[in-house]
Amino acid sequence: MGEVGGLKVDRGVISRLAGVGDAARELERLGYDGCWSAEINHDPFLPLTLAAEHTTRIELGTSIAVAFARNPMTVANIGWDLQDYSQGRLLLGLGTQIKPHIEKRFSMPWSHPVRRMREFVVALHEIWSCWRDGTKLNFDGDFYTHRLMTPMFVPEQHPYGSPKVVIAAVGELMTEMCGEVADGLIAHAFTTKRYFDEVTNPALQRGMAKSGRSRSDFQVMAPVFVVTGADEAEITAAAVGTRKQIAFYASTPAYRKVLELHGWGELQTELRRLSLDGQWDAMAALIDDDILETFAVVAPLDSLAAALRERCDGVIDRVMVGLPPSASEQTVRAFLDEVRAPSL
Repeated sequence: MGEVGGLKVDRGVISRLAGVGDAARELERLGYDGCWSAEINHDPFLPLTLAAEHTTRIELGTSIAVAFARNPMTVANIGWDLQDYSQGRLLLGLGTQIKPHIEKRFSMPWSHPVRRMREFVVALHEIWSCWRDGTKLNFDGDFYTHRLMTPMFVPEQHPYGSPKVVIAAVGELMTEMCGEVADGLIAHAFTTKRYFDEVTNPALQRGMAKSGRSRSDFQVMAPVFVVTGADEAEITAAAVGTRKQIAFYASTPAYRKVLELHGWGELQTELRRLSLDGQWDAMAALIDDDILETFAVVAPLDSLAAALRERCDGVIDRVMVGLPPSASEQTVRAFLDEVRAPSL
């Protein structure tokens, strides 16, 4: 584990700007360690500006911003400014998205995603080094070139250093690259403990060996499916939505390897067929209790913290997890304290 004092616990923050300030302030008040915005139907960076304005302690991250919809210079600029405005609390989370979205939604080039992302991260650090240390900008890569930086375009200095760059990864090659050049990894919720142990961690170690780093220099962050409630009826109801989420991700070819590790590879084929027919309820029905408990932490609310710690122990440093809206403030605080308690 990267964090000696136990898990850090994060929550997503709504992206609609009118509610971000209050939502982020509430997460900080309750004691969460970080709040994260996502690039789904809103820009991922604007919410963090408001979150920074309305908080003083909580870390702020993008999970994720689509790197290939942008270029290293634009991301370096906004990362520098948010790091300054948040007083060093930014976690710059980047992901590749997939080829159809990059080419058909963002109208940007797609090729060699692992090499391109590696170069993107290296370019970010070259740009920040130029601004921070006054080094000459002379980055000439296969995908990005940054060789012009005149004084007029250098942002003001700040004392907070470069933001940490964390990369979303599932496959072995992207994970290994992440271990080599990034400060952390954002795992997909559709990742099992066995996949972490047998695929993710070995790939990270190979990447870290290339750059001479140790696991303590690195953070692994993961959202985790949680099925919980105050009683059996609430747990059963919560499982319905989680089965649908797991079925949706399991239908995606990119995640088939996770299923194959558990001997469920053909499930992806069937779920893919059903998804193309729009049979979403039928897809959820294929997620039996064994699959549900492999991908999700299933536990009553009063024992959820212990179950979550067991799932994350040794592999995850910070977890993004949501509690039921009905959970009281006292319940939330007790949960956070128990999850974060140092291991004996």
